[in-house]
Order: sequence, then C-alpha cells, then structure tokens
Amino acid sequence: MGFTILYLSLIVLIPLATLPLRAASLTWSDLWGTISDPRVVASYRLSVGASLAAASVNGVFGLLLAWVLARYDFPGRRGVDALIDLPFALPTAVAGIVLTTIYAPNGWLGAPLDRAGIRVAFTPLGITIALIFIGLPFVVRTLQPVIEDLDPEIEEAATSLGAGRATVLHKVVLPYLFPAWLTGFALAFARAVGEYGSVVFISGNMPMRTEIAPLLIITKLEQYDYGGATAIAIVMLLMSFVLLLTINALQGWTSRRVSE
Repeated sequence: MGFTILYLSLIVLIPLATLPLRAASLTWSDLWGTISDPRVVASYRLSVGASLAAASVNGVFGLLLAWVLARYDFPGRRGVDALIDLPFALPTAVAGIVLTTIYAPNGWLGAPLDRAGIRVAFTPLGITIALIFIGLPFVVRTLQPVIEDLDPEIEEAATSLGAGRATVLHKVVLPYLFPAWLTGFALAFARAVGEYGSVVFISGNMPMRTEIAPLLIITKLEQYDYGGATAIAIVMLLMSFVLLLTINALQGWTSRRVSE
C-alpha cells in the first residue's frame, strides 16, 4: 500500500496538484472569464462531443473486430491483428498528416467524398475520424482477451436449452462483455479528449468551429498565459474525471450483477 501510494503520488497526484496552484494566480473574475469565454466553451463542446462520438463508434466496431479476431481463423488474421496496434506505434503528428492528406478535398478519399457533398478535412467530422483512428486499439485490446476467455460451450449450453441466437447474445454474451466494453470505451474517450497531434492538422484550427481545447491550451502557453492555460486544463480534467468516475461506477455495478 505504501509503495502504491508513493508511486501514484510521484507520478500522478503531485503533477496534477500543480494545476490548481498555477491557476490560483488568477482572481476569481479572471478565472471565470477565461473558462466561460465563448471561444473556450466552443472548444470544450467540440473536444468532449467529438471524443464521445469517436468512443461510441469504436465501442461498436471495436467489439465486432475483437469478436472476429478472437473467434474466427482466416487468412491474414495475424496481419490484421498487428494492424490494430498501429495507432499505438505511429507518432500522432504523422497520423495527423496522413489523415489530412487522405481526406483533404484533393485527397484519395477526400476528393470523391467532396464531390458527394461530404467534406471531411477541416470539419468536426475530420476531428472525429482522427479520434476514431487513435482510439480503436483501446477497445479491441480490452475486449479481445475477455472474448477469448468466454467459453463457446456456455453459448452452446444456452442454445441447447432453447435460447435463440438473439437471446444468447442479449442474456449471456453481452452481460459478460459489458464491464470490459465499458473499460475500453472509457480508455478510448480519455485518450481522445486530450489528443493533440493527430487532430491539429486535420481540424484546420478555426476558432468557434474546429478549434479543440488542447490546441487552445498550447496557444495560451505560447502567449505565456500560464494561468489561463491551467484554468482550461482544470475544466477539461474535471469533466473527464466525472465522466470516467461515472463509467467506473457503472462498471462496478454491472460486474456485481453479473457475478450474482
């Protein structure tokens, strides 16, 4: 216990404690004026909204990918399995440049989409796609070992007792996977809400439209407005903490129900 508390204090708690200390240099009026500025509020809305959308998409398709990789053997399976980890290894700035090049109005995918009236680069849609790219491995790698541990004989037993495929999925498979799915969703959201490198290029950084909160923090740091940067960071930290705490509480409640 002592080692755990010491390690967490040095690595997590003490660095985070410096945020309110730095923000304390601002008066209450300056602090409120910074975090309630329309430009800052718009960046909050975009960062959290795009992160939730990306985590939700990854929650659905990450589950499908994890199921296929865990339950089916097909040619090229190992290659597909290795590609899942590519966003982990690829520098985020490189990912941002690649995505911008592909989805730009003259890019391989951007050009046909633009002709169809769908613009991706320099829009919130492009930001969401970038966050989907970097968040997918968190969902797949969280669910894959859990699916592998789920004995197919349990599903066969339920089927032999008269349950249809939809009933087996709803009553047996999904309740078993739900805690791990929530963990993957939370990890993907937490990774996305603070993402900078892969988003800054494809977003276009237009204030009130495609400007994310991490970029605004960097902008204030470049202007030596450390108090304003930490004020924005504290709000982002609190929003993320509340959402993650809610997800963890729901995960614990679900795990208890499954064990009962």
